[in-house]
Amino acid sequence: MKRKLFYLIAISGTLLTACNKDFLDRTPEDAYSNESLWTSEADARAALNGCYRDWEDSYNVIYMDCASDNAYSQFLWEGYMNIGNGSLTPSDGNVTNRWNFKTIQKCNWFLENVDKTPMDETLKTRFKAEARFLRAYQYYTLTQLYGDVPLVTNTLTPTEANAVTRTPVAEVQKYVLDELAAIAPQLEPSYSGADVGRITRGAAYALRARLELYMGNYAGCIEDCQKVMGLGYDLFRNTSSPAASYQDLFRIQNENNTEVILDMQYKENDYPNGNIGIMPTSSSGGWSSVDPTQALVDAYEMKNGKLITDPTSGYNANDPYANRDPRLSASIVYPGQMYDGKYYNPIDPASGDFMLGDNNSKTGYLPKKFISNLSDYTDMWNTGLNMIIIRYADVLLMYAESKIETGSIDATVYDALDKIRARAGMPVVDRLVYNSQPTLRTLVRRERRVELALEGLRWYDIKRWKIGDEVRKGNVYGARQGKVDANTGKVTFTADHQLVESRLFDATIHYVWPVPQKEIDINGKLSQNPNY
Repeated sequence: MKRKLFYLIAISGTLLTACNKDFLDRTPEDAYSNESLWTSEADARAALNGCYRDWEDSYNVIYMDCASDNAYSQFLWEGYMNIGNGSLTPSDGNVTNRWNFKTIQKCNWFLENVDKTPMDETLKTRFKAEARFLRAYQYYTLTQLYGDVPLVTNTLTPTEANAVTRTPVAEVQKYVLDELAAIAPQLEPSYSGADVGRITRGAAYALRARLELYMGNYAGCIEDCQKVMGLGYDLFRNTSSPAASYQDLFRIQNENNTEVILDMQYKENDYPNGNIGIMPTSSSGGWSSVDPTQALVDAYEMKNGKLITDPTSGYNANDPYANRDPRLSASIVYPGQMYDGKYYNPIDPASGDFMLGDNNSKTGYLPKKFISNLSDYTDMWNTGLNMIIIRYADVLLMYAESKIETGSIDATVYDALDKIRARAGMPVVDRLVYNSQPTLRTLVRRERRVELALEGLRWYDIKRWKIGDEVRKGNVYGARQGKVDANTGKVTFTADHQLVESRLFDATIHYVWPVPQKEIDINGKLSQNPNY
């Protein structure tokens, strides 16, 4: 038994360690260790757990909005500054890091071997469905970032791996859709105990709906969203503090709630989410690595449901954060807001949090989502906070958008949007203002931006809506400089908005990332995306 455990650990170590020679992890070449593994359900479960490890990363979720107009990444070495400003190259770090086939190869290995295991066939089928989902998720992500990618569904020898070619994106996307449709009925609607966090039926349908939305298959998206809607999910509500429901959705004490469809599970000390610390300012011990932009702040409506550009909205440029959509204060720390025991003051040159200081937000704004209460963590670099990948509000928004795009505008569209807005403390949709496909399209796109802000989805929306020239080009601004009264939080502005960065965007290039140059150097059969 000790010898078998040793080999299990050896296999897991091989599978969980990146290969430096090329992008495909290798199958363990020790046949004895592989053959000795598949003797019990416990073996199969351990191998499947290896597939779950690092299938997604909170880093990707937290930083991805920096690739959009929602946020700015101030440190080049973190990998997203160049992606956001349009200067990325095939040698940039995160471009290279996310061309990653580790999970795919682990799942291929698992699926090729698990049938050797003497165990309950129904459970084995579910295990295989979980692995197939994890593999499909990787291909969903890879195609969104890079377009054509090698479609590999079996383990490869080093020679085979170094000769693969890129599969057309449409073929890979069809594969993902087919896989998700096939496995959904084999997955459980929910789990309990130690199985909480495993892939559910709702996750398969929701990911399928997301890909269909991104592909413009609105009819398919509607159908899969309806399947998710029938599985018992609901928007999270804090019954003891309804006004805080939206903010508290992202707190660690409320994880695994009724709104979560798919998340990345973490455990303090054992398998921690160590990326939370990149968001707070230096005075709180953080890095201010992800800085929300003025453009994102300006996207939030007034509390009465009107835009800040509407002269009848009551917006005051000298008191810009007053009477706004409550999701603004729940998602973003802005000047004059009470946060971490003091009124946040990044706009005064005399302040320790001044936006031009080291490890302080360069825009004057901080993410608040995930870190609304820093006291939730004893160590923000070692937390058990799960990172949500898909939640029910997104499904409602996908459903509403698809209905709008197909011209099937009915009461269910307004109901979906009203649920989201009401939970946040906003008025229901004004039927007199938003009464046509163009006006509803504008509304649902704005709702996606503010409801899902800083959750890593904005770049994908920019890509599919083809609005990069509109929102990803030109100057990026932050807050205005001024003063914050340390006793009351009152803000007095003394200067214009801070210019943070000037960005480039070329629609012929930047809707996909470049294939990493190091992979092309290894495998000359891998082509590069145009104009890189």
